[in-house]
Amino acid sequence: MDSSQSEYVTLVSCDGFEFILPRSTACVSGTIRRMLHPSSKFSEGISGRCVLDDMTGVVLEKVCEYFCYNDKHKDQTNVPDMDIPPELCLELLMAADYLDT
Repeated sequence: MDSSQSEYVTLVSCDGFEFILPRSTACVSGTIRRMLHPSSKFSEGISGRCVLDDMTGVVLEKVCEYFCYNDKHKDQTNVPDMDIPPELCLELLMAADYLDT
């Protein structure tokens, strides 16, 4: 991590909800990692703020919950399944595809 980069990043949903996560936790997503990379030409690399225009706050909250769950259990085996509400499954699959997660 570059010394000018913050340890935390902000993910923003299309309806304005903001989630602050450790950079390493959010970078589980290949898309976010590429957006935040200092050599990228994206403004997110400078600001540490990613606006995800296609995700509602409800979906982004669950995505952030997954990032934290993944970080917490990354070195474990036999990890219990994360609770996913059935009504969010399709949107979460689309978000996972977009986020390269």
